[in-house]
Amino acid sequence: MRVLVLGGSGFIGSHVVDQLLAADVKVRVFDRGPERYREKLPGVEYLFGDFRDSVAVIEALADCDVVLHLVTATVPGTAAMDPLADVRDNLLPTIALLEGMVKVKVPRLVYLSSGGTVYGVPEAVPTPENHPLRPINSYGIVKVAIENYVTMYGREHGISTVIIRPSNPYGPRQGHTGLQGIIGTFLNRILNDEAIQIWGDGSVVRDYIYVEDVARLCCRAAFGDRPGVYNAGSGSGLSVNEIVEALRDVTGKDIQPTYLPGRAIDVPRSVLDISQARAEFDWEPVVASREGIDLTWKWMREL
Repeated sequence: MRVLVLGGSGFIGSHVVDQLLAADVKVRVFDRGPERYREKLPGVEYLFGDFRDSVAVIEALADCDVVLHLVTATVPGTAAMDPLADVRDNLLPTIALLEGMVKVKVPRLVYLSSGGTVYGVPEAVPTPENHPLRPINSYGIVKVAIENYVTMYGREHGISTVIIRPSNPYGPRQGHTGLQGIIGTFLNRILNDEAIQIWGDGSVVRDYIYVEDVARLCCRAAFGDRPGVYNAGSGSGLSVNEIVEALRDVTGKDIQPTYLPGRAIDVPRSVLDISQARAEFDWEPVVASREGIDLTWKWMREL
């Protein structure tokens, strides 16, 4: 079995590669370049190129049994600043990927969407997969559009498709530029003795999941044969203030954040219902938030 990991040098992708290697399958990575935080892994075939290059992507599909599509060229903040780029760099290349899979006859696709943005302001918390999709930002709108194309190609061309909607992944190898991921961003600022700023009063609740737990679900989906849509979260939520308190506990630092005016793009509360993933893949998140934050802090200090 050969698995193509699109975005396999990235944050989540690198952990997915680890899980695939542990399962003793052939792994091919397609990404813009090598991993940022470690050297190339033995036993992995690396192909470097631009996801927008449809010829390069089709070449990467050769002899593959499963594609894990983990590429995203934007985060919610950058997508809001340039919606055209979001469509150009994410939606259009994914349609080209699906066309390539039809031509090369790759039978299965696992697509990593976004459980934190596709539902918009949820009517039910925890939020199940059958909740209406009403995203309130460009990032979520494009994710929903990609989901619809993935489902359509699955229906019309017989591709077995799985859509995974992760909540807010965090952990080692996540970039901490401040564009996405408050746990990694805040830990980096603490490490560098910089101030922490919070949008709003800190009451916004999110569902945070350790990256290895997301990677395990991606791999179980890759090895399965049924299509479907599955949330990937912890099943519980933490407020930003609770995250800050956990960071104080882990780092031993007296963190005193600065509170800024709230933002209209922030959904007040987002927690995912993960019962379907539990039932279908016998999957359960195993790393609790306190442990995950501690592991992330140790990794950052060792860099």
